Amino acid sequence: MPMTGPRYPDLIARLPATVPFVGPEVQERMRGAPFRARLGANESVFGPSPKAIEAMRAEAAEAWKYPDSKSQDLMQALSAQLGVGMENIIVGEGIDGLLGNLVRLLVAPGDPVVTSDGAYPTFNYHVAGFGGVLHKVPFKDDHEEPEALMATAREVGAKIVYLSNPDNPMGSWHPGERIEAALDALPDCTLLVLDEAYIEFAPDGTAPRIDADDPRVIRFRTFSKAHGLAGARVGYGIAAPDLIQSFDKVRNHFGMSRVSQAGALAALNDPGWLADVVARTAQARERIAQIARENGLTPLPSATNFVTVDCGRDAGFARAVLEALADEGVFVRMPFAAPGNRAIRIGAGTPADLDILADALPRALDAARG
Repeated sequence: MPMTGPRYPDLIARLPATVPFVGPEVQERMRGAPFRARLGANESVFGPSPKAIEAMRAEAAEAWKYPDSKSQDLMQALSAQLGVGMENIIVGEGIDGLLGNLVRLLVAPGDPVVTSDGAYPTFNYHVAGFGGVLHKVPFKDDHEEPEALMATAREVGAKIVYLSNPDNPMGSWHPGERIEAALDALPDCTLLVLDEAYIEFAPDGTAPRIDADDPRVIRFRTFSKAHGLAGARVGYGIAAPDLIQSFDKVRNHFGMSRVSQAGALAALNDPGWLADVVARTAQARERIAQIARENGLTPLPSATNFVTVDCGRDAGFARAVLEALADEGVFVRMPFAAPGNRAIRIGAGTPADLDILADALPRALDAARG
């Protein structure tokens, strides 16, 4: 009998074979040329700590061994730095991997989940993959609106509410006190997923004061942004011990490579490098804002490693600017939903990267207007 192929569950068979992001490497292959300035993936062009590079280089010789399935050394260091117990920490393959595990833990087909319309699409991708039903709340004044998220969660009986602070893709943020106040309105048996991927770049007071044992919240952070280790895939979550222990039911226990563990540990132990990257990122944000204003565009305030730039028209015009910049060899992205998609999103770059942007943007705008 001829084989007809694997028997996909109905849920999987109905899903489109798409990815949340088309990466710059894919776009370079499609265009047949490398980008001159890579400013669209929210990476740290300033790279990881030299100590992290050396640690990863040394650990590469030990790559014949499986990694520590508990990431014990890294968890001990995180515990000491964060002032929380090791039982409050889970380490995994970036925030993306941890989000996938969390959704698998909590979301069954038909379960309601609340997020902001236009917020981080990889979370939505995981929810769709496990059959959850997304309820989306509009941004307000280019910010996610915590109070509206909580209200919608009450209306639909949400299993999860997703909120990023600072926010991707707009770069906006709320003071920690507002998150704390909104948490008091979280319905019973609803989990707040607080994505703090950009917290190192944010003003003091952005991180809310939430006890690590609070069962209502899990906070996610990453080594991909300020620590410059996006390619190493290291993220971590902070939550009550019962939830943290539950990850052992579904996680890939050998998902973290030895090389990544060593790099993250060395990065965590180099606060001087982190401070330097944060300072250089702030300088780059100022330069991007200046370039935008010089071209008649409006930079939005940012607490991240990118600046969202209002192009002043509609999504079609913003897309035309993005495509014209790509033609100039400059990779940027744009927000995902109206009204944010009137803008483009430009990552912090080196001075040389931003010189290229400054040179290319006027021509890109002329092409888009033409």
